[in-house]
Amino acid sequence: MPGALLSAESLYIGMEVLIAVASVIGNVMVVWAVKINKSLRDNTFCFIVSLALADIAVGALVIPLAITISIGLQTHFYSCLLVACTVLVLTQSSILALLAIAIDRYLRVKIPTRYKQVVTPRRAGLAVVICWTVAFIVGLTPMLGWNNLRRLQQNGSIGSDLVITCRFENVISMDYMVYFNFFGWVLPPLVLMLVIYAEIFYMIHKQLNNKKLTSSHTDPNKYYDKELNLAKSLALVLFLFAISWLPLHIINCITLFCPNCEKPIVLLYIAILLTHGNSAVNPIVYAFRIKKFRTAFRKIWQQYFCCKDTPALEIQPSDRKEMPNPEPQQAAPAQKEFLKPDLLQQQQLPPSEQQPDQRTEPPQEPKEHPPSLEQHTV
Repeated sequence: MPGALLSAESLYIGMEVLIAVASVIGNVMVVWAVKINKSLRDNTFCFIVSLALADIAVGALVIPLAITISIGLQTHFYSCLLVACTVLVLTQSSILALLAIAIDRYLRVKIPTRYKQVVTPRRAGLAVVICWTVAFIVGLTPMLGWNNLRRLQQNGSIGSDLVITCRFENVISMDYMVYFNFFGWVLPPLVLMLVIYAEIFYMIHKQLNNKKLTSSHTDPNKYYDKELNLAKSLALVLFLFAISWLPLHIINCITLFCPNCEKPIVLLYIAILLTHGNSAVNPIVYAFRIKKFRTAFRKIWQQYFCCKDTPALEIQPSDRKEMPNPEPQQAAPAQKEFLKPDLLQQQQLPPSEQQPDQRTEPPQEPKEHPPSLEQHTV
């Protein structure tokens, strides 16, 4: 039995290392792609970058700390509690970032014409700050007294030096994890995202069926088809979120409501791996389903990993011009219409006055106007 337990623990640590590497690399690529591609610097991608930063912290800090906790080192009680709270803060920030992205996608479908007026860069940044502030408050609550120190002192499991075997369940109260964390800050976001995604699907299908035209988009069917694809990605994220987080919280509920029930350590390791693996999956779900991210990833891979010279991202200006297409198309005809009245005025002049003008003006028109038109096409 000890040999099986040791092998399970070794396998758990090895899987944690792989998840940490994949999470850090994948989410660093997301932030890097936004940095080199200006067309990705949008309010929506602001939330995606916030999620990526939280997931980077999960891979770089949470997983190493979780491995430290699983080993069971002898540390001071509050040192171990701080490690556990750090895990709670970063995982909670990832959950709130997922919720912020869901709300952002809902607003894009609900109010497409007023979205840019409602979701400004300042408000998006404020939402990110609020998410991280709430994550710190929720995660650091055990440091304020909601922990197992008093129970351990009453049981005589800890001495006056407050040295304890550092394990998550030894320092974190299950009352906090179930009643406050799960029922307060995990289950409600899960239910809220379910309602949001259901509403997104309903609105998109309604718009596609009614084929209602909007004033801000020349092709509404194409716009809502794109939003439908993004909504499918959000539904996949919802499913992965539930699969990743519910097993661990169910185990916590069993621990609280059935203290004498046996919980195989293997199931606990699998549940923890699922929660951490969600951070590694997020770049695949969000980034690799977006064409701009794929193009940026390909450039990063070829230029920095394969050491190949690649041209600048030409897709940046073209993508940004695809949205306001009606404006450049109207600008060119406006110039042509501006030139036509001049020609009509010349044709209406008397012959004596028309010949000198035709001798002087035609050489000037090909010199002045074509360069300006070329500038607009460039």
